[in-house]
Amino acid sequence: MPTSRHRLAIGAGLLTSAMIGGSVPLSGMLVDYPLLTGQSMRYGVGAVLLVAWASARRIPITAPKLRDAPALLAIVAVGMLGFNAFMITAQRHADPGLVAAVLGGSPLVLAAIAPLMAKRRPAVRTLLGASVVVAGVVVLSGGGSWEGPGLLLAVLTMLCEAGFTLFAVGVVRRIGGLSVALWCHVIATVAGACLAVVLEPWRAPTTREWTALSVVAVLTVVAFVIWYQAVGVLGADRAGVLIGVMPAAGLVVSVAVGSQGLTLTGVAGVAVVGAGCVIGLLSRSPWPSAARRGPRPAAAPSTSPTPRDPVR
Repeated sequence: MPTSRHRLAIGAGLLTSAMIGGSVPLSGMLVDYPLLTGQSMRYGVGAVLLVAWASARRIPITAPKLRDAPALLAIVAVGMLGFNAFMITAQRHADPGLVAAVLGGSPLVLAAIAPLMAKRRPAVRTLLGASVVVAGVVVLSGGGSWEGPGLLLAVLTMLCEAGFTLFAVGVVRRIGGLSVALWCHVIATVAGACLAVVLEPWRAPTTREWTALSVVAVLTVVAFVIWYQAVGVLGADRAGVLIGVMPAAGLVVSVAVGSQGLTLTGVAGVAVVGAGCVIGLLSRSPWPSAARRGPRPAAAPSTSPTPRDPVR
């Protein structure tokens, strides 16, 4: 049975997924700004916020070892820069609500692959819950449209989201969620800036773009750390089921900002996704115990308990 610690982790995962899904329309406000320049700026701001938080709370930052480098680089390349590049580009060819909906398909990837990485069989009920979530995503995507490569780009965004969690499992256990978040932000800032100098012209953001960059940077810091806390407590497969909340958040924000209308199809899809989350979290496979879990992740810079980013 889930303990209070597990329930807090579930709340953390739900909050993170809602933030990531809700940030998709916000990221859409940056489609006309140089991509790599914008990513470097947001992660630079995030790194400063993480250092300030760690200093204020006197939380030690663990330096990564050589064995941690491949995982950190993969998180940055796939789960951060790659994720955002595909997500922003996808919104040039698809509704923001559809992009957020396809993101909800990553639970099935995590439910199938994460247990295999841990050398155990996937839990049948977790797979069932993830499948229901994906079915809800299919229903929900009927409320959005795409053209050309829009759907393909949304799928690539989803795969990057799954990689963000899978690549981090081992390194979070070794050095903690806050340290992983900080070093990934630093790497992404430097890499993004170097690529931007070579590939993109510089221009100052507009007021609207500054607002989007600032909001997404703050959401990224909070979501990044608390998501890894949830993964550390629940396991990647169970935590992944919570990613199904992204479509609901994406739909709500898209409707709120006027980029997409509210439809019966969208509401039905959200309901199916919610049912899948419940099924997956009620899996009868053992909950991670204190005896098996790794070092306790660092506290997150949020008053709430708890990734894409969104927000990554």
